Amino acid sequence: MAQDADAKAHASSDADADAADLAACRLALRHGSRTFLAASLMLPKAVREPACALYAFCRMADDAVDGGYDPTRSVEQLRLRLARACDPSVARASLDSPADRALASVVERFDIPRALPEALIEGFEWDAQGRRYETLDDLHHYAARVAGTVGAMMALLMNTREPAAVARACELGVAMQLSNIARDVGEDAAMGRLYLPAAWMREAGIDPDAWLAKPVFSAALASVVARLLAAADELYARVGAGVAALPLGCRPGINAARFMYADIGHAVRRAGHDSVSRRAVVPASRKVWLLLRALATLRPSAAGEASALPALSANDFLVAAVAATATPMPPDRASRGIGDRLVGVIELFDRLERKDRAVLMRRPTGA
Repeated sequence: MAQDADAKAHASSDADADAADLAACRLALRHGSRTFLAASLMLPKAVREPACALYAFCRMADDAVDGGYDPTRSVEQLRLRLARACDPSVARASLDSPADRALASVVERFDIPRALPEALIEGFEWDAQGRRYETLDDLHHYAARVAGTVGAMMALLMNTREPAAVARACELGVAMQLSNIARDVGEDAAMGRLYLPAAWMREAGIDPDAWLAKPVFSAALASVVARLLAAADELYARVGAGVAALPLGCRPGINAARFMYADIGHAVRRAGHDSVSRRAVVPASRKVWLLLRALATLRPSAAGEASALPALSANDFLVAAVAATATPMPPDRASRGIGDRLVGVIELFDRLERKDRAVLMRRPTGA
């Protein structure tokens, strides 16, 4: 009996510690990831909480490199922290940061291959090195690391490991990163960074080095930003197939993320593609409408066609890393809802939609 009591007390203590770490992660995200937080409200609790932990680590890692006095040293420290968080022999309680402890829990629970967060940190290392990208394909390889990795890990949180679905999840991450790059051209230039494809800039008559020394908006630059947004839109159009492969209760949250990030691009367009002298913002009222749209989009159109498309080549190594890992047990169905009642309503509409479709198919021609 005493042993049982001790075990229960230990489990309760662990649960309290996990809850405290998650609360710290959510607080950190409120200051720099408002679009993610809005979309995460639509995710089932069983996915939303580990997703917050995952995003908090990503946010912390990004800030450590961007805000550090020695970015190279910051990357080295991140690699050491990741190695400890992913080492099952290291006691979670010994990790210094709530984000590290939460990440360790998520990596273990969802069997996340270490190659994914390692690639994320490699992308941050490229930032620290001040890398430039000559072509769109080069930029895709960067975006695969800093965002495609997150898409792959989010798929695992939803117990989705089928290669085509993971490929679409990675492409959503890349598309979101391209939207962010298009929005932040001026802010990046202020930090001495340039992510627009250099070949595109030269084709538009812009010398990348001269422009970065004196960043100004022009019609020529607008044409480059427009090309980048068009490339992002091509990827957003492919993502519906991946959403359709997710558990039904997860689809609204992922739809919300893709609609809101795509709308960042729409806001840049409405500003005449000027993301140098201003920063495009999606108003809160617009986000509410996009959340409602996400709820209504359960079965994206053209999903079958997109599911057959090969993965974006830059993401191939991410898809392969997921395929090489074991498949975990599915989460408890009772805990996967955005609130059981909301998921129940979604599933009800899904069943009714399928029933109506079956009735129409049985109806005689001309009826």
